[in-house]
Amino acid sequence: MGIAIKPSDLYYRYPRKKETRDLPKFSGKPDANPFDRYDLYEVVPMYEAVMDALGNNEQDVLQKMEEVLNNEVPAFVQTREEMYDCLLMVMQGLLGIEATKE
Repeated sequence: MGIAIKPSDLYYRYPRKKETRDLPKFSGKPDANPFDRYDLYEVVPMYEAVMDALGNNEQDVLQKMEEVLNNEVPAFVQTREEMYDCLLMVMQGLLGIEATKE
């Protein structure tokens, strides 16, 4: 599907950490690199990947996923892969989508 998310699509505002802007970002599993939930350049590719997996491009779903990331995901979820799995599982549950094994 290739969903593209712009910073203006986001409900929350995230710092732009320019020192890490050009480093590789999440592009799929496996990815054991740490995830910075406070960096715009990290969260956008993560949200795009989860929205792609959900097959959904609705604004309210994106906003709910932001709320989940910012208010519900525990601090021990630290890697990109863990964050992807966590967000996908929670959003599938909220949307009533049967979980798929990846």
